[in-house]
Amino acid sequence: MPITRVICGEHLTDAEREIISELLHDCLVTEFAVPPDDKFQIFEQLSDHRRIANPHYLSKGRSAGFILFQVTAGKPRSSEQKQRFYRALSDGLKAKAGISPEDVMVTLQFNQAEDWSFSKGEKFGL
Repeated sequence: MPITRVICGEHLTDAEREIISELLHDCLVTEFAVPPDDKFQIFEQLSDHRRIANPHYLSKGRSAGFILFQVTAGKPRSSEQKQRFYRALSDGLKAKAGISPEDVMVTLQFNQAEDWSFSKGEKFGL
């Protein structure tokens, strides 16, 4: 039950967002065993001056076109699953969208099923 906020620049087209969306979802399904229908994403496109990041911090050089993926998921994943997810997302974005791996940044946050309500004011898992 992940939800992902994708923070990116204003330069992305609808077609590019669709490629990123599908690839992100495929990686979550494959690497995190997310059900195929469990797709929740928020794309937030901001101007360069509203996305501030040191271009060289733990990177060989991220560009102004960097993308931040903030994934909140309902159950913990192993270190190996996380690494496979990072790699699949980065490699896939390079292959399918021409996005440099230096421009892919990911943060993961995990919580419990009771921290989710999908509708009707009811906590998940009742």
